[in-house]
Amino acid sequence: MDGGWHAAFAEALAALETPRFAPTLVRALDRVAVFDFCVAFAYRGEARPLCLFENFGPARRDIFVGLYQAGPYLLDPFYHASRGGVAPGLHRMRSLAPDRFYQSEYYRSYYRQTGLAEEIGFFLWPGAPFSIVISLMRDGHRSAFAAAEIRRLQAVAPVVLAAGARHWQGLAQEPRPAEPAPALPSGMDLAALFDGVGDRRLTRRECEVAALVLRGHSSEAIARQLRIAAGTVKIHRKNLYAKLGIASQAALFSLFLSAIPGRG
Repeated sequence: MDGGWHAAFAEALAALETPRFAPTLVRALDRVAVFDFCVAFAYRGEARPLCLFENFGPARRDIFVGLYQAGPYLLDPFYHASRGGVAPGLHRMRSLAPDRFYQSEYYRSYYRQTGLAEEIGFFLWPGAPFSIVISLMRDGHRSAFAAAEIRRLQAVAPVVLAAGARHWQGLAQEPRPAEPAPALPSGMDLAALFDGVGDRRLTRRECEVAALVLRGHSSEAIARQLRIAAGTVKIHRKNLYAKLGIASQAALFSLFLSAIPGRG
């Protein structure tokens, strides 16, 4: 890490609480490791995330921001980690993702469209009810972040988190812009989306299994999380597919999207 990082980060500190902070911080981080894109999302419960900063072009913005906010964020490992109390700091997507994430319908139908080689994120909490993830992304023409790059980013993580928390500490008091579609009702979780789907009502356990399947958990991982037998998970999965009149995870993903308020 050269001296350019210190000068660039000093500029970011000078830009705190101004619109220049996020782009200046990204320029500073670019002195630590090479990446192609950066986006910062603020999460608050199950509501659609707020995009605080992004540097995508118009075409990519539709996928990374517009489409993501329309529903797929509910299956995002970063979203769930931010809600699950992961430790503040730098985390790799691959370390937070479920065991079958890269075989999940979420990955096939949405995440693969991003064309990313890897995504890593700084997790911070500026104040209730928000958590923030600043994602650094490498496009598919590059390789994943090397171990040395991760170490350098981890070394600067404490000051990045402190600066980000200071900059966005008043987020809860800021007036919210109008959203493109209704947010999820307060208290609604991913499993609850399936409550009104299909002619035969799913049990709560079947809803939970459906949600975990969509996120990319294997039957074994679901069994551990719900503290039931793997065979029982398979029975729940068979039953919920029958009740919904579907035969594949692709069809389950389609029903999931249609069940989101504002998209049905």
